Amino acid sequence: MKGLELTEKFFTAYGMPLLEDLFQSCRDRIAAGLVGDGSDCFGFDDELSQDHDWGPGFCLWLTREDFETFGRDLAAAYGKLPGNFMGFSRKESAWGQDRVGVFEISAFYRTFTGYDHLPGNLDEWLSIPENALAACTNGDVFYDPLGEFTRWRKYLLAFYPEDVRLKKIASRCMTIAQSGQYNLARCLKRKDLFAAQYAETKFCADVISLVFLINRRYPPFYKWMQRALSDLPRLGGSLSVMIAELVTTNDHACKINLVEEISASLIAALREEGLSDADSDFLLDHGPRVQSRIQDDKLRQRNVWIG
Repeated sequence: MKGLELTEKFFTAYGMPLLEDLFQSCRDRIAAGLVGDGSDCFGFDDELSQDHDWGPGFCLWLTREDFETFGRDLAAAYGKLPGNFMGFSRKESAWGQDRVGVFEISAFYRTFTGYDHLPGNLDEWLSIPENALAACTNGDVFYDPLGEFTRWRKYLLAFYPEDVRLKKIASRCMTIAQSGQYNLARCLKRKDLFAAQYAETKFCADVISLVFLINRRYPPFYKWMQRALSDLPRLGGSLSVMIAELVTTNDHACKINLVEEISASLIAALREEGLSDADSDFLLDHGPRVQSRIQDDKLRQRNVWIG
């Protein structure tokens, strides 16, 4: 059974009755679901995932005022819920505490974004790691009559301001070209295997990041990046297959050909979206073209490699 399914069943069996019995006067001010770190929140969990930070449990989110008013009582009541459900018990690691329970909404999002408010200006958006935005917008919300937690969630899911997206796309063009189209072949010729492996991994990670940007989605923690890539509608399936071949083949010529095929697919997507009109098969030449489309003067003038 997947963790999200188990969580929703646990909430239906014990969470909702708890709210109806002990917090009836304020239950419509409480949101419930499972969002955050962990493979179960992304729906990527399997039998191996069940050995830590997995099992029955859910999140309850309150506004700051409500958290101060009855948050402690709600947490105490939550702590008395059964530890076992449908044959499963929750196993927490030393670093996996506080993934379920009672949370104040702004504090919950601050643990991922670094801000107790929704990001507003471009610098705030740029400062938040992509995988952190993926983690605080994943999972599912089972109950939210007040709508405040969902308001935060929808704002972040609407994705980056377009200038931020363009800045990141421009940067990925530069680093993909550098690591894959330029340095990988040189490292392989020198038999510098560590540098070659690093260049290949950097290339793949930045390719996946760029495909997520094209799809207007946030990429998850590196462990699930390729798994999540395959689900994306634009380029996800085809590039996931090519990346898998790239990292498994020992044929150096095949690696270089795959790098060029992947890069060509990305360039075609940029042209299709009207983000670059450069007549080049080298992604490095497309980065500045993408960056030139940024409307904010200050952001457009930043180093194209950084984003």
